[in-house]
Amino acid sequence: MVVGVCQISLSLPGVTSLKAKRSIVRKVLDRTANRFNVAVAEVGQQDAHRQSTLGFAVVSGDRRHANSMLDAIAEFVEGSADTVILNRSMELVSLGELGDWTG
Repeated sequence: MVVGVCQISLSLPGVTSLKAKRSIVRKVLDRTANRFNVAVAEVGQQDAHRQSTLGFAVVSGDRRHANSMLDAIAEFVEGSADTVILNRSMELVSLGELGDWTG
């Protein structure tokens, strides 16, 4: 099993209120979750008007699939008209077979 996580820092140019920011962020998160069936959340900069940090998580049986999903999510977010990606980081964690766990 592979767990992939991606953190994307966004700039939201032209946003003047938290209400406007939350509307844009919610739209990006909802569309991404619906299109890719992944876990999504705003994970940072909740009180900043013009910036946001979003987190995405995928679970897959294949490392390449998890990586390609995260790449596709980043491209999708980048295509949002109201946002500009400032930074993106990804991490893939491979976990052993169920029989290997001793917990």
